[in-house]
Amino acid sequence: MMTAGAVSEKASFFQRFLLPGFAFKGFVIGGGYATGRELAEFFLVSGPWGGIAGMVLAMLLWSLICAATFAFAQAFRAFDYRSFFAALLGPGWIIFEIAYVLFIILVVAVFGAAAGEIGAAIFGIPVMAGSIVLALAIVAATALGNESVERLFKFATPFIYLVYIVFMLLAFTSFGERIADHFAVAASPESWALGGVTYASYNVVGAVVILPLLRHLTSRRDAVIAGLAAGPLAMWPAIMFFVCMVAFYPGIEAETLPSNFMLEKLNNPLFQIGFQLMIFTALLESGVGAIHSINERVDHVLRTRRNIGLGTVARIAIAVTILIGCIFVADRFGLIALIASGYTALAYIFIGVYILPLMTLGVVKLYRNAGQPRLPIDPDIQVKDVL
Repeated sequence: MMTAGAVSEKASFFQRFLLPGFAFKGFVIGGGYATGRELAEFFLVSGPWGGIAGMVLAMLLWSLICAATFAFAQAFRAFDYRSFFAALLGPGWIIFEIAYVLFIILVVAVFGAAAGEIGAAIFGIPVMAGSIVLALAIVAATALGNESVERLFKFATPFIYLVYIVFMLLAFTSFGERIADHFAVAASPESWALGGVTYASYNVVGAVVILPLLRHLTSRRDAVIAGLAAGPLAMWPAIMFFVCMVAFYPGIEAETLPSNFMLEKLNNPLFQIGFQLMIFTALLESGVGAIHSINERVDHVLRTRRNIGLGTVARIAIAVTILIGCIFVADRFGLIALIASGYTALAYIFIGVYILPLMTLGVVKLYRNAGQPRLPIDPDIQVKDVL
């Protein structure tokens, strides 16, 4: 098993330029994005054109911040979030970790709540049952480390993209006139910039979540290209889905699962099953990325301090412990409350402890590091050795 700190010597084009963006996409699609709930909460409230403007702004911010994050990680060989923030913030890394753990609990609870809502809406099973099925799938996918996680992102991404393309074609065929009418009479957009910045700020932490998958980057050029590509790779399915949602604006804003509402309007049972399977796959990608980042953080500490790696049983134990707590949070609060109340607060926290330090102090450290010799590729390298 290759550790997060080891760098592949024979990285493919996919691993260097596409895998980071696909993994980032996998994180941000899960939860509210896949169900449409986040798009209604942060973009549709600004109207059709305001929503599009906010999404484009969020995409550009993602590309810029991902490029800086990937370049910093590659320069300092910081392929887990503790190493990354120790290199960026020094002793202040603990502030990020506190916020990050709260974030992981929140987002995995959102994933569980979304899976539960889907299972209840489509199959009539209890909400808790859908959450448990997702949790078991996450445990299975994270048990074997980086290789199994990479395979998930590689094979799930084409399926997710294909389903969104088919969805848009069916939507335009069924209610394209409604979409055009709403865009034609839409009022001037309001608060679109705030929605775009807020949405980008808490979702861009996905760039930190996927740090273990950046070990294939061979140069700063690789990192910047992969980072710039991450924004469009993650956002274009959301823009397509948002355009389709406009057909039922403004009433769709109140729907817990806008995706299910629109699928019922399409009245295509076979595609409805396929779409819900896609959402489950997206939730699985997101949950796997979140839990895997915790496992790799623990693995790095064990290798640094005790020269041992994190075994399969330990990975399963960590995943199960986190997921049990998240399932009960999801069951207690529900999908809408979790997104509306928790995400905005975390967005401001991450602006303060991640985005602003990275784009100021981090850029300065990258500039100073540019002319220095390449750092040794060592899976057990300690953060203090690269400061």
